[in-house]
Parts: sequence; C-alpha cells; structure tokens
Amino acid sequence: MSRPYRLLVKNAKQLVLICKNSEKYLTKDGMQNLCVIENGSIVIGSDGLIKAVGPAETIRAQYAEALFDKVIDAAGMCVLPGLVDAHTHPVWAGDRVHEFAMKLAGATYMDVHRAGGGIHFTVEHTQAAPASDLLASLRSRLVRMQRAGTTLAECKSGYGLELQTELKMLEVIEEARRSLPINISATYCGAHAVPKGKTVVEATEDILRVQLPRLKERMSAGTLRVDNIDVFCEQGVFDLSSSRSILQAGKQMGLNINFHGDELHPMNSAQMGAELGALAISHLEEVTDAGIAAMAKAKTAAVLLPTTAYILRLPQPRARDMLDAGVIVALGSDFNPNAYCCSMPIVMHLACVNMRMSMPEALAAATINAAYALGRSHTHGSLEVNKHGDLLLLNATRWEHLIYQLGGHQELIRYVIIKGDIVYDNNKILDL
Repeated sequence: MSRPYRLLVKNAKQLVLICKNSEKYLTKDGMQNLCVIENGSIVIGSDGLIKAVGPAETIRAQYAEALFDKVIDAAGMCVLPGLVDAHTHPVWAGDRVHEFAMKLAGATYMDVHRAGGGIHFTVEHTQAAPASDLLASLRSRLVRMQRAGTTLAECKSGYGLELQTELKMLEVIEEARRSLPINISATYCGAHAVPKGKTVVEATEDILRVQLPRLKERMSAGTLRVDNIDVFCEQGVFDLSSSRSILQAGKQMGLNINFHGDELHPMNSAQMGAELGALAISHLEEVTDAGIAAMAKAKTAAVLLPTTAYILRLPQPRARDMLDAGVIVALGSDFNPNAYCCSMPIVMHLACVNMRMSMPEALAAATINAAYALGRSHTHGSLEVNKHGDLLLLNATRWEHLIYQLGGHQELIRYVIIKGDIVYDNNKILDL
C-alpha cells in the first residue's frame, strides 16, 4: 500500500521557488527577484504533485505525523525546479561532426546547406534509419539532458520533410513520452527545410494537403499527441506567406504556434508571429525593434538559443533589449546535429556571459518562462502547490553555482526528481 506522501525534501539551505503567486511567466523586475526560501522543505504527494512548500520549521510542524515513501535531508544543499528546455531537435541519425570543421574554417550555415550538408544531410540519414535506432538514440539523449537537470523538454520532428518520416519521428517521440520519466512537449516541424527537388510552393502544398490532414487523423485517434507546430521561416527556406499558411493551419488543428524566426535575416517573422497569436518564436538573432515591440504586446515568448549564435558565430540575440521591452524571454539548448549541447546549465551560463542576462533572469528563462513557451507553466517551471514535483538538488549552498561553474553541473547535481521519483542519483560525487 502506497503512503500518502511520496517524498519529503527537508532543511534545504535554499529552496528556489521562482514564483509564489501562480504567475504564468515573469518579465522585467519579476525575473530579477525570484522567490527563494532560506532553510526550506517541500512535500510531494503520491500523485507526484507538490503538496506543501515553505520554511523547514513550518513543514515539520504541519507534517509531524505524516508518512513518506522517501525522505531526503537536503541540509547544505539547494533545491530548484527542474529545468525546462524550450527548443530541441533530438530525433535524428548521422552526426555532423565533419561540418563543425567546415564552420571553424569559415563556412556559413547557408554555405554548408548549399554544399548538400546541414539539414539535408540529416534528412537522408533519418529517412533511412529504422524507428528502433531513432528511439535508442533519442532515449540516450533525453537521459543525458535529464542528468543535466532538464525535466521537461520540447522535442521536434523535422528531419523527414515527407509524411512517412515525419510520422516515424513523431511516433518515436510519443514512445519516449510514454516510456521515460522526462516530460515531453512534441512539435511537428515538417516545414524545417524545402525538400530537394521541390519548390517552396510544392513543399507548402504537401504539408497542407498531405501531412497535416494525416497528422490530424492520428491525433484524433489518440495514437499521437502533438502540442506545437513549427516552421523555419527564413530567406531561402519558407517565406512569410508560406509560413503563415502552415502556422495558421496548425493553429486550426489546436496546435500552439512555436516557430523559428528572424535567425539569419530580418524577415519580420516576429511581427507575423505576434499577429497570429504565436505562443513562442525561437532564435530572433535578427529581430527588429518593431518585432520586439509586437512580441511584448502579444505576450509571445522569445526562445533564445545562445548555443546557436555561439557555434555559428552569429550576432547574439538582443536579450537585453527584449527584457527591457517586457518580452517574455525563455531559453532553449537547440540541441541538434548542428549545435550539439544538451545542458541547460551551460545554456544559462552562455546567456549570462554572451547575452548579458543576470543569473536570476537566466534561471527564470530556463524554468517558468520556458514552461510558458510550451504552454506548461500551469504545471511546470516553479515549486508551487499542485505543480509537478520536478526538482533538482544541488550540492552547493547557493543556487547560482549551477550557472557560475561552467560545465560543473555534472558534479553539482546530486539528485534529479520527476513527480517525486528520483530519476538520477549522482552518488559518485567525490568528497575532496
């Protein structure tokens, strides 16, 4: 017989709630002033949801007679919400390590693309790969993300560019969702590139007439759960007109609009997204002032990807301008064969150093705001009653160590917990 409570984490040096008033997102001053309890405890029920969070003395008194499946004494440790990765491409075959050398030698993203590399290289390998291989690699990547503190990840399709492979990728994501503890937000990204031999018009027609109707059938039958629709709105890829028609069609199917915009050229993608009621737009390295203002007004989240700008040597996204304008700024790893990083602590560090975000802003962007960008901030992204009991325990007396110690998360993270269950126990930490 299960006990009424799954987990008590008690006596944490710092308990970082992020929010305490059920905020859906944070902007401006709210991102600078995160809610932190010194010497706190948290209770997670048998349903995996948070039942209480507060000062250790208060929780001790309230739950003096309670029975717990597990108790963790977090004295000297910090407790944070599980991190949320708002943008990943984790399903693919065939790595692109050879392209990294080309980029280091000066080739641009589009140079590689035109040389037959980039997305098309991955598409060929992913189309040829059996679903079992794609699932095995996806599992290992998600477990790696989990060890680095990610407890909710957005996962895109997009290396199929035709119906069967896109469905294969989404089926693999669905199987991972059902069989792994990590929370997943699934994104259909069939408009990731224009397939070889097709025009933009032909590719758009295929998505609207073939792919989306079949996807709708699968979603209605309950065999696939898809949450978001994505398009690579870019010069030489999908223009504003085709992007608009695909995103609108997805929205009519009940999908959240969450797409790539204004990455390599100022396309006015941000304005279009705001007009369509997009939940989120990613990249935005080339966003204009008008685009920033439109996103702030529409409450469209900006998912910034500091790894991409770093690896491709692009201009950094204008995080400070967005924050000052009141945009809801979120972070993602953009994990993919072109930007191989699945660590949100490293992403936060890069956001602070290269995009000039403060550490509290970066943590808010990787928790509550990233959850908002996925339509999940009512269940994830902060340590509040009735939210999922997803948390990290750090072997550190201040939470900022997770960002300050570049690459140090492997030693710092003691436990990763999802819905009150320990999914990663880093018991190999050396006492030096």
